[in-house]
Amino acid sequence: MSHRLAGVDVGGTFTDLLYLDESSGEVRLAKVPTTTGNQAFGVLEALDRAGVDLASLDLLVHGTTTTTNALLERKLAPTGLITTRGFRDVLELGRRTRPKPYGLTGWFEPLIPRELRLEVAERMDAEGRVVVPLDEEAVAHTAHELLARGCESVVIHFLHAYRNPEHERRAKRIVTALWPNEYITAGHEILSEYREYERGTAAAVNACVQPILARYLSRLVEELATRSYRRDVLVMRGNGGTVSARVAADSAVNTVMSGPASGVIAAARTAAEAGFENVITCDMGGTSCDVGLIREGVPAVSSELEVEYAVPIHVPMVDVHSIGAGGGSIAFVNEAGLVQVGPESAGASPGPICFGRGGERVTITDANLLLGRLNPRTLLSVERPVPLDAIATRFEVQIGAVLGIGAEEAAAAVLRIANDRMAGALRMVSLARGHDPRDFALFAFGGAGPLHAAELAQELGIPKVIVPARPGITNALGCMVADLRHDYVRTVNTPLAALDVETVHEILAGQIRHGSEMLARERVPFDSVRVIHAADMQFQGQSHILGVPLATATPALDELQALFERAYWKRFEVELPEIRAVLVNLHTAVLGRRPGITLAALAGGGGARDEAGRSRGVQAAGRRDAGHEAGQPANGAHAPPPEGHGAGREAVERRDVLFPDGRHETPILRRESLGPGHALEGPAVIEQLDTTTVLPPGFRAAVDDAGNLIIHVPAP
Repeated sequence: MSHRLAGVDVGGTFTDLLYLDESSGEVRLAKVPTTTGNQAFGVLEALDRAGVDLASLDLLVHGTTTTTNALLERKLAPTGLITTRGFRDVLELGRRTRPKPYGLTGWFEPLIPRELRLEVAERMDAEGRVVVPLDEEAVAHTAHELLARGCESVVIHFLHAYRNPEHERRAKRIVTALWPNEYITAGHEILSEYREYERGTAAAVNACVQPILARYLSRLVEELATRSYRRDVLVMRGNGGTVSARVAADSAVNTVMSGPASGVIAAARTAAEAGFENVITCDMGGTSCDVGLIREGVPAVSSELEVEYAVPIHVPMVDVHSIGAGGGSIAFVNEAGLVQVGPESAGASPGPICFGRGGERVTITDANLLLGRLNPRTLLSVERPVPLDAIATRFEVQIGAVLGIGAEEAAAAVLRIANDRMAGALRMVSLARGHDPRDFALFAFGGAGPLHAAELAQELGIPKVIVPARPGITNALGCMVADLRHDYVRTVNTPLAALDVETVHEILAGQIRHGSEMLARERVPFDSVRVIHAADMQFQGQSHILGVPLATATPALDELQALFERAYWKRFEVELPEIRAVLVNLHTAVLGRRPGITLAALAGGGGARDEAGRSRGVQAAGRRDAGHEAGQPANGAHAPPPEGHGAGREAVERRDVLFPDGRHETPILRRESLGPGHALEGPAVIEQLDTTTVLPPGFRAAVDDAGNLIIHVPAP
């Protein structure tokens, strides 16, 4: 069992580290600027800043944006495609959608250029029967040609290989004998699902980022080894699980969007221990705001992610909706004369103006600072402090002068618009999907999430906000608590009336076997194995698909029909007994359950700061009892905080802060001074190493047994 663990998450602006020694209860934190050129440098700096002894570290879990950034920035490895004759343009034709819903403007560049998409003679029909035999000589010839054209990675993607992958397997054996590296992707190994465009795109994404992820992880592991770390490195995946760095690059596509996933996993674990089963997550960092939904303690998972236009990635991922509204999002007056916030971000370099690194354009962070919500003396990552007067001048020049308002009014407008955009994202994952926000709590984290959470909750009528003990390093915590996980999907696409139930049982058993083999290959300790099955189903003649959870790997056909009819009624309140169901896909997730950690330890220690306001990143924390009172109701139905505990008694200072209803002289508190049972009333600003929490006037809050701050939101 691991006793000394470190989770490191790389964000767009900061790299966060959480170290926990479960034997002693010691907690160490570090927050350093992300090194965009090579993320490994930021990871190593965070380890150094926290004083982690790598020789005694039992496990390092790493969340990386290497593949996501490579894909979004199109800094991809040169990749070739070998496909069925006549189908080289599938990746470019797609579904014939348009980049913009209205008008004929727009631009799309496929991941693999046309000159690197080559064809060979072969063909399977939709039932998996051979129509044209594989031309093995042509496969060898195209492999040589792609190498001559400078390809580092190659995709083998044949028509209907999800039904019968034999041609892809034979082609891969031929290419493997000729290719100088291991960067060979067979489409059916990434996604064994129908729809050639989506399956081909997922395989293309995997091949394009595979060399980049492999090189990055290799360099990181080598650097760690030079510093005496000899154990395994686990890498976060977009499905909310982890995988050994030894095999992570084999399915590199699964690490896309792993950063947001890790935050949702940590939120689910933390909220469940606090008694909240239904939660909407809001992760606001320096570059983006990522929102997700947790229902009955389980994060929503989707296979419908599209990272940008015409790049769908149909592999299972935690369902997160992202918008460009982070602390570094730039505010400006657009061509229509309206204030716009994001999606462009100042990022880690140069960052907001207040970071003193050369930033010239006003951001959300600058607005919070100017309005008194942030402390200019304790900002992280500041190189040269910038006077508030200089920031006010930028707001006046860039926004106020255009709109005829003052600097403070301009900053307040920026915050109002940013909050409106984030509220829209929260509605997308709740109201737009049939969920009433009033039935959920808002889990706010990230470096900037607690700054805005209370006002966002009031906007949507959410009754409670959970601010965890360490909001700014929640993603790093997610790395530490995530299980090993492997997902599999297989297309069946057969009406139940014509389906052999033994086929269903064989597919599910095979997926369990593949997942168990992968867990054994990783050689990472885990306590137990959990298997989750689900089916995608639809009524015959319809195109809409519903996901149905399966309790066993051996369901009966009438059981499948009944499960689907119940799911259909729950979604649409319509019965169609005269129509039979179609089984489209079978899903299996195989999880290696890692040992749990004690979250209560995170509530104890605080992060120290030096005179410049930078994190020294090391602080020991005493253990606290993680237990809760017996019979505590589910979904956060806590009693309201006791009356009579004002915020001013423990204030370290008072500061003038602008709220929507005007300016208030506001007490400033240290989060570390608020122990379990402590209650307070707004207005208050609560500061800690990794974030600042704003409690507006009229709001009340209390600290629970695990150190979470539970904010009670008044009606609008």
